[in-house]
Amino acid sequence: MFLSLQPVRDTREKQVQLWKELIIDYCRTQKLFVIGLEEDFPLFSNPVIERSLTHEAREAFLSALVSEAGRAEWLDKGHKKCLILWHRIQDWADIILGFVKDNGLEDSVITVEEMRSGIECRGTELHGIDRTILMRALRLLEQKGKLAIFKGTSADDEGVKFSM
Repeated sequence: MFLSLQPVRDTREKQVQLWKELIIDYCRTQKLFVIGLEEDFPLFSNPVIERSLTHEAREAFLSALVSEAGRAEWLDKGHKKCLILWHRIQDWADIILGFVKDNGLEDSVITVEEMRSGIECRGTELHGIDRTILMRALRLLEQKGKLAIFKGTSADDEGVKFSM
């Protein structure tokens, strides 16, 4: 039942809800941010029983996540890659603020890359965060006056000055 789309509406709605939760939880625990519809994704197949989700089912479950505001979005017009937001952008912004406070970085400058892979972020949810998600959360905080983003000569040396 779990690997094929259910024809009965009530059953399918429950199935879709379960899949949405499973995808979000799996991506959170595995720190995955992008699912390729055409790529091999562990949740979508079971080699032991030699079964996997159809393309239609994969797209249906990911589209259901996309339709739920702030949980996922297609990265391309052809719906081949899906950005999974196991935290909404506002929640990522709150995580960043917590990180800044916990590490005493108020009124400090840090590079965007340090926020993703620096020593301070190890063991936090920010470690390895998708750059697109991080930049969107930082821009949200910038709009709220919590920080300023400074352009560098390359994406690797973009800086952030917190003012909290």
